[in-house]
Amino acid sequence: MSSAKSRWADNAEEEVQRKREKEEKKRAKLEKQRQAEEEEVRRKKAEEEAAARKDEQNREDSDRPTKRRRLSHDGEDSRTKEKAEQPRKLLRFAAPAWGPCRHVDNFERLNHIEEGSYGWVSRARETATAEVVALKKLKMDNLNDGFPVTALREIQTLKESSHTHIVDLREVVVGDTLDDVFIVMEFVEHDLKTLQDSMSEPFLPSETKTLMAQLTSAVAFLHSHWILHRDLKTSNILMNNQGEIKLADFGMARYTGDPPPPNLTQLVVTLWYRAPELLLGAKTYGFEIDLWSVGCIFGELLQKEPILQGKNEVDQISKILTLMGIPTDTTWPGFRRLPNARSLRLPPNPPPHATKPNIRRTFALLTNAGVDLLLSLLSLNPDGRPSAAEVLDHPYFKEDPKPKAKEMFPTFPSKAGQEKQRRRDTPSAPKRGEGGKVEFGAVDLSGLFGAEREEGGAGFQLRMG
Repeated sequence: MSSAKSRWADNAEEEVQRKREKEEKKRAKLEKQRQAEEEEVRRKKAEEEAAARKDEQNREDSDRPTKRRRLSHDGEDSRTKEKAEQPRKLLRFAAPAWGPCRHVDNFERLNHIEEGSYGWVSRARETATAEVVALKKLKMDNLNDGFPVTALREIQTLKESSHTHIVDLREVVVGDTLDDVFIVMEFVEHDLKTLQDSMSEPFLPSETKTLMAQLTSAVAFLHSHWILHRDLKTSNILMNNQGEIKLADFGMARYTGDPPPPNLTQLVVTLWYRAPELLLGAKTYGFEIDLWSVGCIFGELLQKEPILQGKNEVDQISKILTLMGIPTDTTWPGFRRLPNARSLRLPPNPPPHATKPNIRRTFALLTNAGVDLLLSLLSLNPDGRPSAAEVLDHPYFKEDPKPKAKEMFPTFPSKAGQEKQRRRDTPSAPKRGEGGKVEFGAVDLSGLFGAEREEGGAGFQLRMG
């Protein structure tokens, strides 16, 4: 027999070797899996023990008195140590920085614009940026009594009134003396009073609606922030060449509340735009006085001139009653209890025609919706006037013609740009210290609306031949 191994034997040995290697790999894999499971069990057990220690520490902390102070840093708990080891992050917040006011020499004055009751307004250019701004020097009357409260209110209310149709207050700058305090505002080319005086015709109905909507939105913003303007008039409404108006001159503005503060001064609002309750001596009033002024501005935009141009308080109340009729206890309950109403000699039983408004006759071209809005704004009874938000929802702004887009407004030459324009004399706003009470004395208005019995005229005759 041959001593050489058979081919079958070699294959058997290789098969046995492969099985042995396969079993060893399987045992190694099982051992590795067993070690991983043991490691996972140890890890979970360690976590449970740590959680138990943490819960026990929290219970101990909760049992301690809340007002007990730690006098020593010894024995700090693990939670405090973990926080101490973590890197601290500094939180940063955007906030205005405190600093001294800049000097007025940073601005180059170009020309004087006008003088108001509470300051002088000039056009100026900032030397660093060449931006044109309005520079208003505040009147520091009675400086011995401290910084004027009117100036403080103007700065405070303007700073809080960030609105598209309210002039933007940039900053407050000072001069070399205590009297030199200026407020820097955005420059606007026109004011409505001067602009209307230079126009041959009043604004179009669509333009009037746009201006009224912008004005009322600004007033609504002020009232929503509890701010009374108290001097709304066309000379305090600025207008740029982009068809936008900006409400300005907050010298009489102040914060109010609900209910309004008692014993407010009655000597507010320029005479032609002053509400009847102020003329009759009311010392408690609210947002209604601003809405009366809005009504006067509405009529002025329609006619291109103020609708109630009284020479004094008595003449002003006379013109108001001529336009809106004599108040009665039904249309204005309690008006006879106002201080100055006791001096008025009104007809005890006025004829029906004397108690009705003459709005339709005065504004013959105004639509029914416009008449309704004007009647509500010029209501003698303050409770009958709508809020500024209600005015914005009035049907007058939704009927044809629709309000004109501001981009379609015409442009006008700027008076502030030193172009000569005709300006009519108008009364100024009341000044601080001019007395806080208006007295009528005995005023007889019984003959203002004619006799109780309407008399007919003799007519006229034509002579033929």
